[in-house]
Amino acid sequence: MTQAFAIWFLIGLSLLMANLPFVLKRPMLALPWTQAGEPPRPAWRNLLESLVFFAALAGMAYGGYALLAGAFFMASDAASVALFTIKLLAVVGIAIALLAYPGWRNRGRQADKSFFSSLLEVLVLYVLVGAMGFGFEANMGNLFPKQWEFFAITLSLFLVLGYPGFVFRYLMRRRKPGKAAVSAAAH
Repeated sequence: MTQAFAIWFLIGLSLLMANLPFVLKRPMLALPWTQAGEPPRPAWRNLLESLVFFAALAGMAYGGYALLAGAFFMASDAASVALFTIKLLAVVGIAIALLAYPGWRNRGRQADKSFFSSLLEVLVLYVLVGAMGFGFEANMGNLFPKQWEFFAITLSLFLVLGYPGFVFRYLMRRRKPGKAAVSAAAH
């Protein structure tokens, strides 16, 4: 794997993942509390489901890191490129399936997530993209020690990449469907 490919792939993935919590209205995390629009459930069930969900998410992040870090990749060998691509797609597919579960369990209901829930989703997606980045770095063989400054800067950059989604969700004015029809009929 070339360093340029890894960098551009992670930048594109970060841009997508940082905006996703703001663009999607359905929840992507099984939180231990009931969000607006979700059916009422016992608190112990929410807590247990949340613990299992986050354990599965952490296991997926670690497994994805280990899978990508140990993958053999040589750009001149078509078989190693295909195998690495399959592993990469498997990691991304498992992450998508896991993050789709909370929205799936609320199917048929309009669950509204709060800004705090969206912010938690951004932080979880930052960790998932970071795990994938660490896997790429380990795959290339040049692991560098990271201090708190690295995480502060990359989190800040991730939040900046998520700003267009934040603007779309919270700052853009949207016309109500009834008002658009009334104003169009008046002209």
